[in-house]
Amino acid sequence: MSILMKDFAETKGDEIALVDDNGSISWSDFDKRINSLVNGFRATGLTAGDSVAIIAGNRMEWFETSFACAHAGLIYVPVNWHWVSDELAYVFEDSGCKAVMVDERFQEEVKKSLTDPRSRNVSLVLQTGGNSNSNFVDYEEYLTSHSDEEPDNQLLGGPMFYTSGTTGRPKGVRSGLTEPGPDVTPDVMQLVAAGFAAMLPVPGVTALCGPVYHSAQWAFSWLPMIAGSSVVMQHKFDPEGLLSMMEEYNATNVHLVPTQFKRLLDLPEDKKKNFKGESLETVLHGAAPCPPKIKTQMIEWFGEKITEYYGATEGGIISLISSQEWLERGGSLGKPLETIEAIVVDDSGSRCKNGEEGTLYFRNLMGTDFEYHNAPEKTEAAHLEPGVFTFGDIGFLDEEGYLWLSDRKIDMIISGGVNIYPAEIEGVLGGHPAVKDVAVIGVPDDEFGEQVKAIVVPRDNDDLDSLGKQLVAYCRENLAGYKSPKSVDFLEELPRTGTGKIQKQPLREPYWKEEDRRI
Repeated sequence: MSILMKDFAETKGDEIALVDDNGSISWSDFDKRINSLVNGFRATGLTAGDSVAIIAGNRMEWFETSFACAHAGLIYVPVNWHWVSDELAYVFEDSGCKAVMVDERFQEEVKKSLTDPRSRNVSLVLQTGGNSNSNFVDYEEYLTSHSDEEPDNQLLGGPMFYTSGTTGRPKGVRSGLTEPGPDVTPDVMQLVAAGFAAMLPVPGVTALCGPVYHSAQWAFSWLPMIAGSSVVMQHKFDPEGLLSMMEEYNATNVHLVPTQFKRLLDLPEDKKKNFKGESLETVLHGAAPCPPKIKTQMIEWFGEKITEYYGATEGGIISLISSQEWLERGGSLGKPLETIEAIVVDDSGSRCKNGEEGTLYFRNLMGTDFEYHNAPEKTEAAHLEPGVFTFGDIGFLDEEGYLWLSDRKIDMIISGGVNIYPAEIEGVLGGHPAVKDVAVIGVPDDEFGEQVKAIVVPRDNDDLDSLGKQLVAYCRENLAGYKSPKSVDFLEELPRTGTGKIQKQPLREPYWKEEDRRI
């Protein structure tokens, strides 16, 4: 049996391990299908350290493929299913991807990406969920053509999430905890269970309603499975459906972002009153700033079950704050975990005293760190010294050791819990012949927190309304929809420093001056 699933396949057997929009699967069948995939990957020629891209919705096959990689020493690359073919080809090349598992819903972009020379290393494409493209291998046929017997010499593999950066293309994040190589042992389960016991009821039932290609959604669904938690999921977030699903399967925990809070709160009063949530013990939220009014309303409705975390793909979870603590210290991100040392540094590189603002750096006392794949200069820029890293935020520690975030140093937009970096969008718009100069900023949005806006200096001032629509359409052709500007404003010139760098703050100010937060 797959080592990470062995105990659960034996003890839980026919109990439900996963539920998606198409049905459910037991722990024993889940284990067998993982075995088939591991044996298939090996027969296909994949070896430890090779990369497999997963481009699929929240479905059982996503978990099967990722767990198979985790037993075969393979790096699995969770891919945002909104990405267009150019973005896919870039990731295939950068990650050295040799195999792809794709959901039928996203096959057309994958098909187009494979005509790109950058996809030349991809030798196997598995398609699930329907009739396979003629060039793709049917996922179910692939499983049945390989033995479900336990593979020998199972090696630990792990994820490489791609996160956007301040300078163009996204970069893969690699952690020492997820590097391939060590023999898989049951000790892994014990360590994960111990780590999550402080945050989640494990084993329990995880409700997954956000895309699992995000590192937080993965962490709070995939990792609890190693501790024996089952997962029930939606492919697309549906607030009423989520409440019903959590009731039906007695969900014990769920991860939400502020946009999902708002959509839940917008449900009719009778729908909200019908939700009992008696099994629900923990609601984790993070990824984006949450308006205090929204969070207060959620606590009033769900009770003091809501725990906020601060972290990032690169460094994992840094701090937690309970509902009770937040009600007493609204705005704080809580105390850093016992395994995290927080360091606040001023512009001169000196450590700040409690209460003094500076750039926030962190050290994981367990010795874990991260690097950006194929980007040593980016890795170096994110570190004060080896093992001491930053997400680019500005904040402080108070006298009681609580962490506070006061500003965002790096040029980042957070929309609906998704990190978006303007440089990538500016690079696309800068290539349009009608654009003389461009800056991309985040502006307030009641539902998503921020939305993407482009500020453009046009080469010609004729018919700017039409040009704005053209530029939005142009971005949608070349970028995932969530990255594309929702609107375009025009200026005669952009404010720049003496060295020529665009000053973003003066551009943001008119849009944010009436808001009650700085980021």
